[in-house]
Amino acid sequence: MTFAHDTRASNAALALEISAAVSQFFQRIDDYRLYRKTLRTLRDLDDRTLADLGLHRSGLRAEALKATYGVVR
Repeated sequence: MTFAHDTRASNAALALEISAAVSQFFQRIDDYRLYRKTLRTLRDLDDRTLADLGLHRSGLRAEALKATYGVVR
């Protein structure tokens, strides 16, 4: 019976790993969509509004990355 128990435990662990990988995959997709939406929204602003926010067009990508992922690349 040890073999059957070990097999079930292994299957459960594998299922958890697959579930976590799928969840992480969809989270990455959602994050990327949010990044693209944030960047698109910033690019749609006029220069005066960007200046009021203290932003320049050359830094919009970095600001979108920071807003979405919390980092600047």
